[in-house]
Amino acid sequence: MNTQSNALLQHWQQQLLTLLQQQAPDKDGAHDLTHFHRVWAAARHIMLQHVEADALVVLAACYLHDLVNLPKNHPQREQASRMAAARASQLLTENGFPAERIAAVAHAIEAHSFSANIPPRSIEAKIVQDADRMDALGSIGLARMFYTSGRMGRQLAHPDNPLGLDRQLDDREYALDHIEVKLAKLPDMMQTAAGKAMAAERLARLLSFRQQFVEEWLAR
Repeated sequence: MNTQSNALLQHWQQQLLTLLQQQAPDKDGAHDLTHFHRVWAAARHIMLQHVEADALVVLAACYLHDLVNLPKNHPQREQASRMAAARASQLLTENGFPAERIAAVAHAIEAHSFSANIPPRSIEAKIVQDADRMDALGSIGLARMFYTSGRMGRQLAHPDNPLGLDRQLDDREYALDHIEVKLAKLPDMMQTAAGKAMAAERLARLLSFRQQFVEEWLAR
């Protein structure tokens, strides 16, 4: 990426941070400002293998994808990414973002959501979806999983069968079940080869933790 492109990205990153800080504060620690920074970092890594991607579109979608963030058990959860895309389009238009790129940003925001189930049509949307899902894996993903489960009143794990052997997995009741119910499936769902490789490495860390957790959990 050339110097002019870097300067443009740095300018808009600061603009986007200012826009985020002007919004009503989101008290969800799993979707705070550090989440957006991590998603952008993962996207930059993926873009090393996709030089054709419009980095400015990816940047804007990475920072604005959770403008509307509804709890996982909210009845309108599957609509949140569409609401976020509409809000992002409004803010970008009002603040002079290149008009010809706004629709692409909106699509990337709409398609990032697991709940919305909107197929990503562009390489930018694929990168943003992969980058956002990457933050659900690895050590920080593990911390976010337990943080979110705690906010929703879930137990850490089944008292006698934490791995879910011969029982129905239920991540609405047991936090640890979420690894098998959803997180273990993410590497195969990644849209890019770079995303798949990153996700597989991070999932391995989760599974290693789960094994250690179970050993301690059952040591009675």
